[in-house]
Amino acid sequence: MTFAYPWLLFLYVPLLFIIWYLWSKKATPALKISSTKPFIAAKERSKKRGAHLPLLFYIAASLILALALARPRVGSEKIIFRAKGIDIILAIDLSGSMRALDIPRNIKTEQQLQDGLKSGKIKNRLDVAKEEIRTFVKKRPNDRIGLIGFAQQPYNICPPTLDHGWLIDNLKRLKPGIIGQATGIAGPIASGVQRLDKSDSKRRVLVLFTDGANTVNARITPRQAAKLGDACDVVIYTVGIGSNNTIIDGYFQSGGTFDAPLLKDIAKISGGKYYHAYDAKGLSEAMTDINKIEKTTVEQPKYIDYKEFAPTLALFVLILLLLGFLLENSIFLSIP
Repeated sequence: MTFAYPWLLFLYVPLLFIIWYLWSKKATPALKISSTKPFIAAKERSKKRGAHLPLLFYIAASLILALALARPRVGSEKIIFRAKGIDIILAIDLSGSMRALDIPRNIKTEQQLQDGLKSGKIKNRLDVAKEEIRTFVKKRPNDRIGLIGFAQQPYNICPPTLDHGWLIDNLKRLKPGIIGQATGIAGPIASGVQRLDKSDSKRRVLVLFTDGANTVNARITPRQAAKLGDACDVVIYTVGIGSNNTIIDGYFQSGGTFDAPLLKDIAKISGGKYYHAYDAKGLSEAMTDINKIEKTTVEQPKYIDYKEFAPTLALFVLILLLLGFLLENSIFLSIP
């Protein structure tokens, strides 16, 4: 309970003094006359039990009126969240090499490797990327997120949307080599930039995941595509997936396959950042960092909805005054 004008509660100080004075004051007749029979009945009525009831009504009305003037009210606080999301497109490599398994850096023995393979803890690059993308998407409920898959050519899997459930359903269906074996880096960048350029969002981001070097000669080079992104205010983050210790088709392979200098240049040109995801842990760290960098702006204006009691109290005051007036001039009418 709060008061709009709490200082008006000080009215109770003189009001209580006035009430005490009126209650303790002895009534004196306005006109002295000898006691006669015609006035006996009226005199007896004035001594009826409850003769002070009109005064009590007036006192209650004055006390409630002072309270009503202070405007007592109860406030219900409301906080409204207004999120200004970011438009993000995730471009994921679907070439055949994404079926490779990167051996985690914490695995030191062959037994640990066999246990990891049997338990399914060691997953292929695409499955690891899909898992981290799901986690990333769930952390950004206010952002429109789209998905592009690419190999030799880019394919729009899901346009930027707030329906993240639909996006994740589409993500589940992706498999290595589903749309080809080659890796074209320029295509998904150009396609993603084109889609984001139509966005009305103030912040537009493209995240490119790949484990291969550019092997497709397109009309523009990957660096030219990055310059296009910079011109359209699209920030590009690049994630190179793969370690120096991998298994592909049952055979060990050493040496990374992606073009790190190229991915670094793409990120630098567009004002983004490059990450090297050696394994599942490395990819998780990269996605966590991107999530921290790209903050969604959230406004929290606060509103207080008040329930006012003054009108109800004012109605009680009028009722009490009316009752006091009616009683004083009917049942408890006094004759001088």
